[in-house]
Amino acid sequence: MAAEALTTEGGLAPGGPFLERYRGRLQALRLAPEAGQCPGGESGRRTELHLLFDQLLSENSGPGAQAPAELRPQDLCDLFVQACKLVQLNQEHLVNKVCQLIHQLLNRFQVIVDEESLKYLLPYFISALEQCSTWTHVEILQALAASVYKNGPKCQKYFPALLGKGGLLIELSSPAQTDAEVKRAAVHSMANLCLSIPGQPYLEEPYRELCFQTFLNVLQSSKAVGVDDITFCMLLQNALKGIQSLLNWGKMKLKQPDQLGSLLAVLKKCMFYGLPGLNIEMPPILYPAVLSQYDSRSPGKQDQSELNSIKVNGSRRKKPKGKQKGELAEDENNTEEGRTRESSCHGGKQQNPGLDVSNLCPSFAKDHLPVCTLGWKRISSSDSEYSDAEGGMQSKTRSFQAKVRQGALTCFLSTVKSIEKKVLFGYWSAFIPDVPGIGSPQSVSLMTIALKDPSPKTRACALQVLSAILEGSKQFLCIAEDAGDHKRAFTPFSVTLATSIRELHRCLLLALVAESSSQTLTQIIKCLANLVLNVPYSRLKPGLLTKVWSQIKPYIRHKDVNVRVSSLTLLGAIVSAQAPLPEVRLLLQQPGSPGFDDGAPITPGGPECHSNAPGQLPLAAESGPAEPCWLLCLCMSLVIILPKEEGGLDSDGTCQSTTGFCEPSPVRLESLQVLVLLVKGYFSVAQNSLLELGKVAYKCMEEADPAIQLHGAKLLDELGVGIIQQYKPDLVDAPDQRVPVDLVVTFWTRMLNGPLPAALQNSQHPTLQTSTCNALSSILPEAFSGLPDDKQILCITVLLGLNHSENPLVKAAAARALGVYVVFPCLRQDVMFVADTANAILDSLGDSSPNVRAKAAWSLGNLTDTLIINMELMGPSFQDDFSDLLLLKMLWSATVASKDKDKVKSNAVRALGNLLHFLQPSHITNPRFIQPIEDSIQALVSTVRSEATMKVRWNACYALGNVFKNAALPLGEAPWSAQAYSALISAVQTCKNFKVRIKSATALAIPSERKRYGTPEQFSQIWSALVVALRRSEESEDFLEFKYSASLRTQLCHTLLHLLSLAEEADLPPLRTSVAEHGETIGSYLLQYMKSGGEDEELGMSQAFLERDRTLRRALEHIQALEEGGAERCPMKKGMVAYLQDILKTHHSSTELVEA
Repeated sequence: MAAEALTTEGGLAPGGPFLERYRGRLQALRLAPEAGQCPGGESGRRTELHLLFDQLLSENSGPGAQAPAELRPQDLCDLFVQACKLVQLNQEHLVNKVCQLIHQLLNRFQVIVDEESLKYLLPYFISALEQCSTWTHVEILQALAASVYKNGPKCQKYFPALLGKGGLLIELSSPAQTDAEVKRAAVHSMANLCLSIPGQPYLEEPYRELCFQTFLNVLQSSKAVGVDDITFCMLLQNALKGIQSLLNWGKMKLKQPDQLGSLLAVLKKCMFYGLPGLNIEMPPILYPAVLSQYDSRSPGKQDQSELNSIKVNGSRRKKPKGKQKGELAEDENNTEEGRTRESSCHGGKQQNPGLDVSNLCPSFAKDHLPVCTLGWKRISSSDSEYSDAEGGMQSKTRSFQAKVRQGALTCFLSTVKSIEKKVLFGYWSAFIPDVPGIGSPQSVSLMTIALKDPSPKTRACALQVLSAILEGSKQFLCIAEDAGDHKRAFTPFSVTLATSIRELHRCLLLALVAESSSQTLTQIIKCLANLVLNVPYSRLKPGLLTKVWSQIKPYIRHKDVNVRVSSLTLLGAIVSAQAPLPEVRLLLQQPGSPGFDDGAPITPGGPECHSNAPGQLPLAAESGPAEPCWLLCLCMSLVIILPKEEGGLDSDGTCQSTTGFCEPSPVRLESLQVLVLLVKGYFSVAQNSLLELGKVAYKCMEEADPAIQLHGAKLLDELGVGIIQQYKPDLVDAPDQRVPVDLVVTFWTRMLNGPLPAALQNSQHPTLQTSTCNALSSILPEAFSGLPDDKQILCITVLLGLNHSENPLVKAAAARALGVYVVFPCLRQDVMFVADTANAILDSLGDSSPNVRAKAAWSLGNLTDTLIINMELMGPSFQDDFSDLLLLKMLWSATVASKDKDKVKSNAVRALGNLLHFLQPSHITNPRFIQPIEDSIQALVSTVRSEATMKVRWNACYALGNVFKNAALPLGEAPWSAQAYSALISAVQTCKNFKVRIKSATALAIPSERKRYGTPEQFSQIWSALVVALRRSEESEDFLEFKYSASLRTQLCHTLLHLLSLAEEADLPPLRTSVAEHGETIGSYLLQYMKSGGEDEELGMSQAFLERDRTLRRALEHIQALEEGGAERCPMKKGMVAYLQDILKTHHSSTELVEA
């Protein structure tokens, strides 16, 4: 036969002798004379084909078959095409054999059929299904399935014949099909056609709907009589894969409630398929519901079967005797690894096999999930009842049933990802455990699988789905509450949800202590972390986090790195969840566990698991010398080795570390993240170890690993931010609770003497440069002034240099840091530094990166704030020293930036308002400034009138208010005055956001002279607009705005009284008209305004109360003087005085009554 091998160009063909030998024989048969003229005739040709196909099948079947070294997919596809061309459809045995060959070789060698070969093979298969006998259909469909795998988008031409109404696959997989093998193969082919390929055309809508309904019908069907279990399992698996492919394709949207409900019902049924001890019945459709509705298990029978499924003494189950060579030895079926519960969480040390789980967490002793929840043991009679063959078949069946459950869970995961969270939460009770009523069994849920399934892989799948449901569930879970005692006649949904959350904690912790598979254990801990991040613990009775905290400690020293990393992730979630929580603060302040560091298990009744009264926080450590936080010490010891003499971290056993031992990089990185979260949420706990934490950051930044360096810089940044937060003037922390300034100076001096400057200048790692820039901007201003001069100069010089970096991330961070430094008291009065910073910021403001421009605009706003502060503190001297050319450049750049994106615009308009406030008369009269001033004011007016975001319009109104403060600007006379007032009038009346209305009303109250309001007509328009805004102050499309309505009315009343105190005689007629029309409304709001100043003070004598009283009296006296000084005397002109006097009299009367 070697002589028959074909070669190319004198050498061996790319397919090697394996393919070329058979291709040569097929080619010879094709080129042979007519069958009737050949020896043996047609029967001889058939015999030759049979022998050829048999030889091909035998050589490529069995465990010893190997793929050719130089196998090319195209050569294999050519072989198939040639074979099909030689086999006529009336030769059914050959058709069956060639299809078997195609199916076997494609699966064996994992080859994807090319498009040219599909053009011949698919019509061949379709014709074969139409013309050949039914006994050949299984092999034909299997060949079809293997050929279209990952080729669905290339088969669109054949969709009508296969997937259309009346299509072959639709008919062969319909409920009318009685042959289970044919249906299984048809569904398999359909599922492969639905397989999504990124970047390829999607399956069209009609075909998607037909396929989805077909898969759904298969899943809803029951096993027919005579169908073996394995075939039915494979049928279910294929249907589940098909639905998963449709959902993963991205175009299949389950918008109709019945469609989604039907899918969830069958998925829940399949999730428990073949699970020992469970046989649930589901309705055809699941509907959104607050409480669990469906659980048709028989409580008595179910509980009895569950109790029989485990051995209470916790001893190991003997290995089955009937382990056969042909048995599928898959991990998920090995019950000794699936839950003999060896303590792999303690580095291989075995726990007491008779450990009572209820002692670990007292709440586990409840009857909601009794010992039956630990029913991970395989439910069967004695192994001796089965022969070896029976045992092997049973094991194989269990394996396929486990695959069905895994397929259902994987499909459910795709479903969770494809529907909106708000829709998914309607089905919460169907899949999340809740506390059953008295005498009722525990409802089946995802936690039932996590606790009872013998397959570790299936348990991990269930936990993965649960994590996906919990992820992003904060908005749903935030309504849960059980902090108070519930004594109502009905149970509010908030309490029901809180109960479900507690049950979920209990079940996950039970699964944690019962699990031995490292992969599943990792999923449990990740699921707990997702739960912790989304639960509103501040609204629940304390104690939940204490149980999680206590149970997770041993797993930090687990032998599996992934378990250790996920354990640290969970601890990070605890310290970041709604921080700071009193419960977590007490946990952090408790001393470390004795012997915890060496991996010893927590003993029942130990210090972590002591029982507290319901609803009480764990007892704090007894008063004594303050010990370092054990979590802080643990993470520092995991990150880096700190000897006693360096770090002083040897307060207890948890702070020891083995000399010369270095944890794997993932553990170190996760430990650094926990440190960052701990410092961010509980800085008061971490501040006693400030220098030690600084040493950790110091050593991390000295390492070669960029990831470690980056996390070290982030830790440094959070330490700086924590210190700055302590020194904020609005905080009530006592000065003695802050980190002393001299200690902060020492901290930063060490960092600047260490690796920080090198990291700042490491252009090879721009991300590290960005993080170190952020860290440098978190220096406490009081500490910066205490740094040595050379260190101050170093910081400034490096930042000014990095502002010219080519990397946008570095440039943005440097621009932001300069914006922080420019407000430092020790730097802001330095004209040269301010000028250098201004030039650097203006350079960044013209950058092509939107992020750089946004940071530069923020810094420009800070710089202009500094100009105003210096103008108020130093007077004209600073204004004279500041360069006119630079000021003009800043004005022009800010005007251009005000037309940029909203993130840039919001700070650009803030800078414009400050700059226009800063201008001196010499600038305003300077011809070079006239046009830029006009352009900048027009930019502010346009921004106020625009439909930009609330923040942008609020800043624009604030900026116009700053413009009005500059007495040198010709407000009231210049043409732009009317436009500015018109923009503010429009905002105060019509803006949907009440904060913008408040700020526009504030700006209208700033001018201190009547002439700055312009003509009487302009003055009247402002008054009328304020009255309209007052009447509309209780009207809003968004109910969230109502909380600002009182503040809005207060500001509107203040502005109205301010206008009255400045009004001239010519302004009074329109004011009288307005009062005559709306006097009652205005009066009622003015009375509320007068009262609100003294609501929270004794006898109503607060400062605001007195100030408002003086404001009203000042307006009254001013109007009274105007009317008495007028030429004409008539009663109508005294209406305003009488009106204000009535308001004042009513106010004083009500005040006297309150005081009495």
